[in-house]
Amino acid sequence: MTRIDRRFSDLDRAARPALVTFVTAGDPDYDTSLAIIRGLPTAGADVIEVGMPFSDPMADGPAIQAAGLRALHGGQTLAKTLAMVRAFRTGDDETPIVLMGYYNPIYSYGNERFLADAKAAGVDGLIVVDLPPEEDEELCIPAMRAGLNFIRLATPTTDDRRLPAVLANTSGFLYYVSIAGITGTAAPDTGRVADAVARIKGHTRLPVCVGFGVKTPTQAAAIGRAADGVVVGSALVEAIRASLDESGRATERTVPAVTDLVASLAQGVRAARQIAAE
Repeated sequence: MTRIDRRFSDLDRAARPALVTFVTAGDPDYDTSLAIIRGLPTAGADVIEVGMPFSDPMADGPAIQAAGLRALHGGQTLAKTLAMVRAFRTGDDETPIVLMGYYNPIYSYGNERFLADAKAAGVDGLIVVDLPPEEDEELCIPAMRAGLNFIRLATPTTDDRRLPAVLANTSGFLYYVSIAGITGTAAPDTGRVADAVARIKGHTRLPVCVGFGVKTPTQAAAIGRAADGVVVGSALVEAIRASLDESGRATERTVPAVTDLVASLAQGVRAARQIAAE
C-alpha cells in the first residue's frame, strides 16, 4: 500500500472525509513554500498536493496561474520541487504527497529520471492534467510500475461511457472536478456533486475527492458529506497572495495565513459526517 492508500484506509475507519490541500511549490519563494508545506499536516491537511509550476497552466484560474508565475520568477524548478519533497520527508514520513501539474516539465526532465527521483524523494502520487487515458503508456503505467499512484480527473462531462477509460489505470483516489471550467472561478453545486459522486462510486471502489471552487469551511462540510475527500487549492493560494508585501515578498503573515485557513477548513471537513448523521 502507498501512503495514499493507507491514509484513506485510516480515514475510512474513522468515518470522515479527507482534507486535500493544494499549494504551488516555490510560491512565493522556496523557503516560505517549504515552511507552508511543513505546516499543513499539523493544521489539518490529510493529503498534500504540490503544484509543479508551469508557464502555461491551461486548466487553472487566475489565482493558481499567478502563483505559478511567482514561483517561476523566484527560480523554482522541477528539481527544486523534488528537493522540497525530500526536505519535507525529513520530518514527516506519513502524510501523502501528490505532485500535480502538466506533462511538459516532466517530459523535459526525462520520464524515467523523473519517476526515479520522485519516488526517491518521497512522492506518493501524480496528477498530470493534460495526459489522457489514451496516453497511459507514456507516463501512467511507468509511474504505477515505479510504485506511484496515478490519479485521474473526472469532470461533469465524464459520462458513463467515458468513465471506465478514466478509471482503468487510476489508483490512490479519483479527483472529481466539481465544475466545468478553470480552477477557483465558481462555487460547486453540492446537490449535483452528491449525485455525481454516487454515480462514480457505482463504477469504482476508489475514494472520490472533490475539488474546484471550495473556499470556506461551510462549503467543505457540504462537499464532505458526499465525498471521500475535499480538495482546496485556489483559496489557499489566494491566502498566500493576500499576505505578501507590496513587492510580492513573503511576510510574517504568510505561513499562518495558509495554516489558519487550513485549520478552519479541517474543522468543516471533520464536521461533515457528524452533520449528515444528525
